[in-house]
Amino acid sequence: MRILIAEDDQVLADGLLRSLRGSGAAVDHVSDGSQADAALMTNTEFDLLILDLGLPRMHGLEVLKKLRSRGSKLPVLILTAADSVEERVKGLDYGADDYMAKPFSLQELEARVRALVRRGMGGATSTIKHGPLVYDQAGRVATIEGRMVELSARELGLLEVLLQRAGRLVSKDQLVERLCEWGEEVSNNAIEVYIHRLRKKIEKGPIRIATVRGLGYCLEKIPD
Repeated sequence: MRILIAEDDQVLADGLLRSLRGSGAAVDHVSDGSQADAALMTNTEFDLLILDLGLPRMHGLEVLKKLRSRGSKLPVLILTAADSVEERVKGLDYGADDYMAKPFSLQELEARVRALVRRGMGGATSTIKHGPLVYDQAGRVATIEGRMVELSARELGLLEVLLQRAGRLVSKDQLVERLCEWGEEVSNNAIEVYIHRLRKKIEKGPIRIATVRGLGYCLEKIPD
């Protein structure tokens, strides 16, 4: 799950980054409307936009209007001041999917983020199946034969990459790069430790993570 936060209050942005990365999301941050507009035009991989309406250089409503005028269906959660009812109404009219008035609970924001991403993925595409393993990308939950597998945010990040490229080689550098998107400083040696832990938790029945010596890892394809 990849999220773009457009928020000029650095303290609030830092809190959002910590909270969402802690729950396993890859998060990018911009601090003004022009940067947000540019990021949305050049990157189509975002699953959600968290948009503060009171941004400098380009108002949040303008960012939203331009996004929707390009035909984008990206889910948008707007952040507004507590007393700005008019702005909230305008935001929803311009195509926002939900709003939160400041100050708000980070726990509630995380729940709304999960709901919006699940809705944006349209249910069917939010799950990846690999033999008896089912991974819900929106809820960030993995189950094997219906039983939930307890995984850390880093283990979930690795599992997601391996599932998305099942049957193909994933290099250590690619895994390091992916975990760094979650705000982690990770070494190649640490990747080996996380893969070892992940194997112990998910290698049941036909599920196998193969080591390609000196190159990386591959989640072996399971025949249909």
